[in-house]
Amino acid sequence: MSSRTGASSVRELPLRILPAPLIAARRGLGLGGRNSLHLVERHARVYQHTWLMLVSGIFEPLFYLLSIGIGIGALVGNVSYGGHQVDYTSFVAPGLLATSAMNGAIFDSTYNLFFRMKYDKIYDSALTTPMRPGDIALGEIGWALIRGGLYALAFMVVMLVLGLAHSPWTVLALPVALLIGFAFAGVGMAATTFMSSWQHLEFVNVAMLPMFLFSTTFYPLSVYPRPVQIVVECTPLYQGIALLRGLTLGYVGPSLLWHVLYLAVMGVAGLSLAGHRISRLLLR
Repeated sequence: MSSRTGASSVRELPLRILPAPLIAARRGLGLGGRNSLHLVERHARVYQHTWLMLVSGIFEPLFYLLSIGIGIGALVGNVSYGGHQVDYTSFVAPGLLATSAMNGAIFDSTYNLFFRMKYDKIYDSALTTPMRPGDIALGEIGWALIRGGLYALAFMVVMLVLGLAHSPWTVLALPVALLIGFAFAGVGMAATTFMSSWQHLEFVNVAMLPMFLFSTTFYPLSVYPRPVQIVVECTPLYQGIALLRGLTLGYVGPSLLWHVLYLAVMGVAGLSLAGHRISRLLLR
């Protein structure tokens, strides 16, 4: 692994650079954590030469914001949210921010992970070092979280420039975007360990596209009949959108803590299952 080149420098990095959800997951799984940083470093070195692939993912939600949020927003005007009238662009922006974090995290934890595991055989090499399967899972999710965080940060800058942040609580939007990325990266990675061919990865798109379209990204939950509302409220992207929308619009209350708990449990469960599955696949 290329991480051996900079092993000494990575070994000195403090564990507090890991986001809080990863620290909690690391402790829960009994992982040392330092070995996983070697994998993060390896991916960072690879993307030095393919940085355009990394940057390209920033533009999709931005184009949606400019076309739908601003274009259609000029026709729609205001929408009702939480008993208040909110301009449509400000309503859509948090949903696209959550989508940006999801996309950045899920791509690396599914398609890229599948290639590394099935074809590149990176993990087989990693296990000849002191790294353990749990370290691989934590490192992969850590890198997916970094990618999702970069997408979310770039989108937040656009929101601030366009004046779409209406509350001081917006400062918590980036940590929440990282939590969304953690949740999707954990589950995405766990699901990928059950896949045996590229065709199976189509199920990722089958799951993500309906969530993107129907998890109140573009319109309020109230437009659905109650049975459909219940289904939407159970989806993970809805949890992230509701949380970010409450923060950026200033509608903050104890109910937001449920969304935090949902996403944190989802991420930790996915990370735990991914570590277990990698252990079975690579050490059998």
